[in-house]
Amino acid sequence: MANSSCMKFIFLCLLLYSSLAALQNSDTNSTNKLSVDETKLIKIEDTSGLSEDEVRQVAKKIDKKEAKKNKEIKKRVRWEDLSPTPVQSDWVETKSGEWFRGKIKGLYNDKLEFDSDEVGVYTFDLDDIKAIKSYQILSVNIENLASISGILRLDGDKLTIIQGDEKYLFPKSQIVSFAPDAELERNLWSGKITFNLDIRSGNTKQADYASQIALKRRTARSILAFDYLGRISFKDNEEIANDHRINEKYDRYITRHFFWTPLFSEYYTDKYKNIKHQATAGFGLGYTLIDTKKTLWNLSGGPAVIYTQFYTVETGHNGSNYSPAMELSTKFERELSAITDFTYDYKLTFSDRDAGVYKHHMIIKFENDLTSWFDLDFTAIWDYVDKPTEDAQGIKPKSSDYQFLVGLGIEF
Repeated sequence: MANSSCMKFIFLCLLLYSSLAALQNSDTNSTNKLSVDETKLIKIEDTSGLSEDEVRQVAKKIDKKEAKKNKEIKKRVRWEDLSPTPVQSDWVETKSGEWFRGKIKGLYNDKLEFDSDEVGVYTFDLDDIKAIKSYQILSVNIENLASISGILRLDGDKLTIIQGDEKYLFPKSQIVSFAPDAELERNLWSGKITFNLDIRSGNTKQADYASQIALKRRTARSILAFDYLGRISFKDNEEIANDHRINEKYDRYITRHFFWTPLFSEYYTDKYKNIKHQATAGFGLGYTLIDTKKTLWNLSGGPAVIYTQFYTVETGHNGSNYSPAMELSTKFERELSAITDFTYDYKLTFSDRDAGVYKHHMIIKFENDLTSWFDLDFTAIWDYVDKPTEDAQGIKPKSSDYQFLVGLGIEF
């Protein structure tokens, strides 16, 4: 039986890796771009010895030359052709001709996150952006080529990265991502906290408390994400639920669609499912199946190991165990309207009998913008374990747990 489980585990690993490799090769062969070793992108640093302010002065001179050139071509500059000079702030122009002043937080999957004093944190589609003039030094990931730090200028489909002694030109289509080359670590982080509270009284007194926390550290070439989901419930002053889940995922982007995950992990505890501690760690690959203006769909997965410690077990059974596992996950995001986003997040894990054989964690969420930083969220959660472990009294927990949450979220 052990050999059979092992062979299934190895087969699933080979199947996932061969499928994702085929997708990557198909994407690479369909493009006519520079071919390099994608796992070793060159990082081009500014070796001029100039300070950040001096590099900005270089960028300012280049801006003036471009403006003079445009003036000579057009003979007469129209008001809508003028653009602001970045002073202490970044500037973004939309295709409608509107300029926004603020701070670039990062661009990933063709979504630019921008923090403006007027509109707060706002996400632009890259296709809707006509021009970008950065004040910050940004680290830009160019597909299949390099990561370059410098002042960023985007004009239509032309991208320019300015360093002290060099100026690099690329088409807009080769941008994978960019983010501030921040001196302060906090500039790389963003997140959201959602609080859910349900209190009932009358024939039954019940109180349900739940919270969700999502944190991300984003650079031009990677995303480190932490997610927490916790719930505590009381009925007639007696605790009836107490579970907590922490997920971590570190993705390294190689191309616009292909990424690898050096480490994903999860810690889970559920008093009423007889799980005192459960830790999962693994690595894998990922691929973006759909990446359009309003839709994003990713698939990822890889081999893992699970350690489980139970509260109590029947006599003759181990109180803890290690299990090889295979984890597959998918995330689908869809912009339904200007204020409503839909997310489907599904994670599937295969393991041995003592770890539950098969389990999944599914989240369906509708996020509704009340303001630029304040949301009303509706969340449905389904957790399932195929073979839950009986406790010392022989009581077997139910396989499925369902939650429906209505909460207020704060973005930062």
